[in-house]
Amino acid sequence: MVKVDPNGRIILPQEIRDHLGLTPGTEVEIHKEDGKAVIEPADNPEEIIERMEELVEETSSEHGERSPLEDSTDPIAQKHRDAVRRGANNDG
Repeated sequence: MVKVDPNGRIILPQEIRDHLGLTPGTEVEIHKEDGKAVIEPADNPEEIIERMEELVEETSSEHGERSPLEDSTDPIAQKHRDAVRRGANNDG
């Protein structure tokens, strides 16, 4: 059992932190869902970009196409990367 301190803080048990990959400095999102507090790691924009690039590469190679990410000047790929980065900078 965990207690809330006078400042509203709690310490998550190590097992939960390990399971969620929470390390010191990890940002989390907390919201209410069905009457419960839900804690989730915040999205890392660089991880989102990496995953997006992996998916584009996989899809392109499955269809025998050249990936737009192979050409760093591809305007659509660059537009998506920039949008993700802008969104991350506006949140932080």
